[in-house]
Order: sequence, then C-alpha cells, then structure tokens
Amino acid sequence: MIETILFCLPNAYKGTIYRIGSPPELIAERIASGIIDDGSGGITWGLPAESEYNPPGKPWVEYRDQPGRALEAMSWCVEKQKSWTAEDPYNNARSVRLQVEGKPADFHHMEPVLVRKSDLKIDKSSDFTYPRNHEANTIWRDSDYIVVAVIKIHFRPFTIKIDSHETKVIKKLSHSLGTELLSYQLQQDSLRAMESLTKDRLNACNLLADSLRNSITKSGIVFNLVKQEIGYLRDQWEQILLEEQKEENGKVGAIRDLNELLLSLGQGHEDLKKDLMDAQKKFLELSLPPQKGENWVLMRIEKRWKDLLYECPQDNTTQKRIWQTIDKLKKSLYFGQNSESVLKYNKIPEELKLGWIELLYQNNDRFDALVLEKLIKILDDPTLTIPSRERSKKALTQLKILAETMSQLEQKTNFLLHQVLNGNKDDPAAEFLSNTSINKALQPQD
Repeated sequence: MIETILFCLPNAYKGTIYRIGSPPELIAERIASGIIDDGSGGITWGLPAESEYNPPGKPWVEYRDQPGRALEAMSWCVEKQKSWTAEDPYNNARSVRLQVEGKPADFHHMEPVLVRKSDLKIDKSSDFTYPRNHEANTIWRDSDYIVVAVIKIHFRPFTIKIDSHETKVIKKLSHSLGTELLSYQLQQDSLRAMESLTKDRLNACNLLADSLRNSITKSGIVFNLVKQEIGYLRDQWEQILLEEQKEENGKVGAIRDLNELLLSLGQGHEDLKKDLMDAQKKFLELSLPPQKGENWVLMRIEKRWKDLLYECPQDNTTQKRIWQTIDKLKKSLYFGQNSESVLKYNKIPEELKLGWIELLYQNNDRFDALVLEKLIKILDDPTLTIPSRERSKKALTQLKILAETMSQLEQKTNFLLHQVLNGNKDDPAAEFLSNTSINKALQPQD
C-alpha cells in the first residue's frame, strides 16, 4: 500500500499505516512505515521514530477528543471517519506537537480505511459494542462503516492541499485496502468449499489465492491511477486553452445554469431535486474522456431531468432551456479537442499538439502499455508547456514499472491456475477456479 502511494506521488516521501483494533478499545497501533530514497527509488522499512502509537499501541480513551488534552488528527479520522490534511503545519488545529511544544509538525494527509458493517455481518442484532466519546455518546452507530486502519502520508513542504489531486489518490487507495482486508473472510468461505482437497493441493490453492488477490487489486489500482493522471493532464490542457482564449469553462457554466434552472422550479419533489443537484455536483468532480462523459450525462443527469419533469411538468420555454443547457454541457466536453480552439493555440509544435490531443481524448477501457509509453515520450518533450509535465512524467513512469510487475504476477498466477486445474477435474476446487479465471478477474474496473 505504502509502496504504491510513494511510487505514484512524487511529492510524498514517507507513509505509515496504523491498525485500529477492535471496539470499544480501538487501540491505534503503528504497524508499517516506509521512507522512499530520492536517489535510488528504494524504500526503507521499519518503525525507527519514537511514537506513542508504536506497539503495543494507544487505546481510544487516550487519544480521543477530551477537555484539557491536545486534539489529535487520529481522533478525528477514527471518530468522524473523515480525512485530515495538514496543508499548513503552523496552523494545524490537530497537531499535538504544535499544541504541546509550540513547534509545527510536517505536511501530511491522514485517511481512515473503512469497511462496511454489512460486509462484517454487523447489524442491529449483532453483539457489537460501539466505542464512546468523552461525553459517553456512542460513535459509528449511524454510520454504515467502521474504521479498521488509518493511512498517514508525509509530503514535502507546501506540496499538499485539502481536496487536492494527491488526497483523492490516497482516498481511492484506502478504499482498495479496505476491500483487501476482507480477504480473510473470503478465504474461510473458500476453504469450506474445498474440504475434499489434499494438503498439498490446499497449499497450492492458498498460493493461487494470494497471487490472484494481489494481481486483481494492484492491476486495478494501476489502471485507475493512469486514468486519473490522464484526466488531470486533460484538465490542465483545457485550462490552458481557456486562459489563452479568455473564455469561461463551458462545463462549469452549463452545470451552474442547470442548478439555477433547478432552483427556479419552485417547491415540491425535493428528493428528486436533491438527487439531481448531487449528480450535477458530482459531474464537476470528474474528468472523463468526451464519449464517456457524454454517456455519464445521459444516464446520470439527463435521465434524472426527465424523471423530474414527468413529476413536475414545466412550460415549453423552460423545458427548451433545460434541454439546450444539457446539449451545451455535452458539447463542452469536446472543448479540448475542438479544432477551432486547438488551432488558435500555437505555443507548442503542431505535430506534438496533435499527438498530445489524440492520447488525452481517446477512450481506453483496458490498460494499454503502448499508449502509456507514447504519453511519457510526449511529456519528456520540454516544448510541451504543461505545468505538471515533470511530475506527471515521473508518476506515469513509476506506474509503467508497476504495470510490468503486475504482468509478472499474472504469469505466476496463470501457472498456478494451470497446475491446479490439471489435477482432479471432478473436485469442487477445479470447478471453482475454472469459473474465476485470471484473464477474467484481471479486467480493470472503472
């Protein structure tokens, strides 16, 4: 987990994972920490620094918010189930060192790792003791999740911001880690289905399960990170064109107009309106290739408008404005490859510009190493005037290395799969593994 983050975020240099123990004690224990070497790219592991969270850890009653005690970011992550970003250590309200010693800590981001209660079979009838805050009020009762770990990533000074690109990457990876932590339960289910296996075949299946989980999880992470990085570059390119032509962002303007139209419809059907408003807000946070973006608008926004207008009919003039604004939103998605806009921008060579646009705006549903190599080559060209050119080149280069590692894992898993499936064809393990082939499992998901 830490290795992936440090390889993919060049401005991050250290990562730590804290295990959060069973409630109500919630012992926070520092279990893994790594620092990347800028020169070699290697990672040094261990827990060299002194910390109250080193084994055996720190119980909830000692780090939760309490009068007369310094506020801790760990308490916020565990109780609120929300992240904490120290973008300015000199004004960090939850820096224990700043409050106690008057000295700032470092720049960092902390992200809770959440697991659904339903996945752990926790419901109202479960024998589950909820933790309490200092006022004796229970926490997590109204949440769908429990906190099982907290990730802390340290950044170089002034390179991390609240809700920045980096925090979104860490949040996405924390979701993947939460999913992996359920593997023990899945393994137990598999073992019950394979009771007839001999000891050596059972060991082979366990090896296969480990390799399969690593391949599936990390292949999906690499592909998603590549898509997110390309989306980030696409946003920068479109912002450059907008600034050059002194135009408003068409996507932002169209969503703003839709929100205003929604508010003008008067009272009633508030649930439908809120759902639509949330979908439109969510779309502003996404950076999708034009065709996928248009499909998203069609399924998530246009369909909701149709449902709302069915329940809350409007005059022809209002309906016409709504559909025209949605069409405007769809067209705005093609702004960065619009021939008229592109021709006006002449600060980079024409051949480079055309190759750049082709790579940024193509739809890739599968990981394509050739596309990645071409993109890295273009980013290596100093005539490409993109603010994050060097950072993105380094990030995509590291992702390419990870992708090659995934390929080796896939080969190993395919070998083990072949060995198991060529055993007893009638036993349940062979049938189970046949239905979960590696080629199917490694398909990356959006």
